[in-house]
Amino acid sequence: MTEDTENPEAGSETSPATADTPPDRLSVNPHSDYFEPEVLQRGIGIRLNGVEKTTIEEYCVSEGWVKVAAGKSRDRHGNPMMLTLKGKVEPYFKDAAETD
Repeated sequence: MTEDTENPEAGSETSPATADTPPDRLSVNPHSDYFEPEVLQRGIGIRLNGVEKTTIEEYCVSEGWVKVAAGKSRDRHGNPMMLTLKGKVEPYFKDAAETD
């Protein structure tokens, strides 16, 4: 018949180590595939090359970039125009940073 090799530890997606690690990629745009409202509600901060940035729209740690709005410019769909800044991206949870 079929072999079911279930590992009870493999099913737990939120282990204590990963619960305090922000996702590799996150967006504040609700139409994005990388939008996670529960992570955003917790509060997340971004440092780019060691400098705190507060206007980040999307980031990716593994690829080393962040996207910020380019002033008040809009595209033809009404979305803000984005600039991609590259460097070392360091996301952190604000509630974890306050307790340190």
